[in-house]
Amino acid sequence: MMKKDALLVVDVQNDFLPGGALAVPEGDAVIEPINTLMDAFDLVVMTQDWHPRGHISFASNHDGKNVFECIETDYGQQVLWPDHCVAGTFGADFADTLNTSRAVAIIRKGTSERVDSYSGFVEADGASVTGLSGLFKSLGVTRVWVCGLATDYCVASTAIDAAKDGFETRVVMDACRGIDIDGSLQAARNNWHKHNVQETSVAETIATK
Repeated sequence: MMKKDALLVVDVQNDFLPGGALAVPEGDAVIEPINTLMDAFDLVVMTQDWHPRGHISFASNHDGKNVFECIETDYGQQVLWPDHCVAGTFGADFADTLNTSRAVAIIRKGTSERVDSYSGFVEADGASVTGLSGLFKSLGVTRVWVCGLATDYCVASTAIDAAKDGFETRVVMDACRGIDIDGSLQAARNNWHKHNVQETSVAETIATK
């Protein structure tokens, strides 16, 4: 069977860039390599964090709670974040220099007030799907390259769920940046290796196309 490839660009949005509400260190450094990567793929899909103002993950919506504290929810523990990527705001917009015209689809996630979402495939409750897996399967995609922000959170969750859904999955490491809190980056890498997610680079990816 002929393999069909997709590039999945995760959450390259203003609030995750330097100066944003939940900035990833050097987050803007992913834009140029991602634009370069997109030229090597016929199929590009982007994910976009898109939260209502009353979102469960915002510390501001929980009296007496601080950013980075955890709360218990119906779906397990939830880290509390600063307000970020609020639907329709500048912070939720894609980075100006990201070539969004290449995307055939944009998958919005975290759109429900009561459930967070790191993965581009399924919300944190493990049940609410975004439609991304169905889209890829309808297009005949068999291999997925994942890049974007942040390596140890949304990129890792997305890559692992891609592998769980049967896609051959790679993370393009130099087209990602992480937060790396208390060893979270190495923990994410250990986790995705358990799911047979491979690591690659921009140059290696382009050379194989």
